[in-house]
Amino acid sequence: MLIKNGRIMDPETNRDEIADILVEKGKITRISKNIDKDDEIIDATGKIVAPGLIDVHVHFREPGGEYKEDIISGSRAAARGGYTSVVCMANTSPPVDNIDTLKYINDRKKHSPVNVLQVAALTRDLKGRELVDMKELKDHGAAGFSDDGFPVMDAYLVFKAMMEAKRLDLPISLHEEDPALIKNPGINEGEISKKLGIGGASHLAEEVMIARDCMLALETGARVNFQHISSGLSVDIIRWAKARGANIYAEATPHHFSMTEEDVLEYGTNAKMNPPLRKESDRMKIIEGLKDGTIDIIATDHAPHSLEEKGRVFTKAPSGIIGLETALSLGITYLVKSKHLTVMELLKKMTVNPANLYNLHTGIKEGGKCDLVIFDIDEKWIVDVSSKSSNSPFIGKELYGKVKYTLCRGEVVYEDI
Repeated sequence: MLIKNGRIMDPETNRDEIADILVEKGKITRISKNIDKDDEIIDATGKIVAPGLIDVHVHFREPGGEYKEDIISGSRAAARGGYTSVVCMANTSPPVDNIDTLKYINDRKKHSPVNVLQVAALTRDLKGRELVDMKELKDHGAAGFSDDGFPVMDAYLVFKAMMEAKRLDLPISLHEEDPALIKNPGINEGEISKKLGIGGASHLAEEVMIARDCMLALETGARVNFQHISSGLSVDIIRWAKARGANIYAEATPHHFSMTEEDVLEYGTNAKMNPPLRKESDRMKIIEGLKDGTIDIIATDHAPHSLEEKGRVFTKAPSGIIGLETALSLGITYLVKSKHLTVMELLKKMTVNPANLYNLHTGIKEGGKCDLVIFDIDEKWIVDVSSKSSNSPFIGKELYGKVKYTLCRGEVVYEDI
């Protein structure tokens, strides 16, 4: 396969040039101008060729929730969004706190068109009371540990988990919301929750947990990832801890840098997520954190739910939205076109930094694997989705940035036809 005349943008090396890429047996064998070879040709003229995107935070619902999404359908949605690697969370049914469930997923993911990594739960049955056997789960392929969806309230248990994760050289990803400071999840406690006559989730619920675990991260030296940051003060706390040497990563979702609590009035339960959309000032602080590097990673928290589930009254509906097929376009529309980030800076937060968190390889180089996305940064499109679920406030919206091809292991796994 020969990719012709694309603008190669590789944030690992800061390479930015127009050239051809020759792909043979799943590997990039040559990068040069004017390669002449009788081969299958992808014309990338006017398009950006970048490393395949990496999402460190997705929910594919298998096992137990396949009616919402499964490993194969989620992987196809990922490919359509330009992703070649995804990291699945452990809050399945049963949860991934045991070898049998992990083995089942490892077998299923062999059939995926993209690279699927699976984290194990941090605590047994996601209850926050007893740590899993972290070494045993690592030995059977767990890529890291997370009770995502559930905070771990026992500080000493988190401390022990960080010490063991440090020893095993694997990351811990933490969902930081103190339930004692939440009246109803999924909506910010503020003017909009008052207008709707329901209590919400205070910004303090996130901030007090972030502050606690920043101190534990500083003490242990563990590689700690704070998931889906929503509060502006959380950004400040993380910046403080990083400046003191903590080995911390932080995620922002596209919905938290593109939406606010006001959007709940228009989109209802499709704007309900944990942590919730907050104020415009929080949104701008998240963008500030993305700009100065406090927030390293853009992750989707792809969270499929059925129409029936999202059709319930607000307080009874589950939290979360899908995001794999819109993340790159939202980054281009709200960060690049708005001149908050350059294209290279955006790509770094969607490739190099996620790879560093999970000890993965990325980049575009001769001899390297061929995981690539080819996209048109200026093409507008009206959002539709291929996921099993359609719980997204962005469906029907016009965004910049259209994925044209996704290649994983040298094979075309998505083509925009």
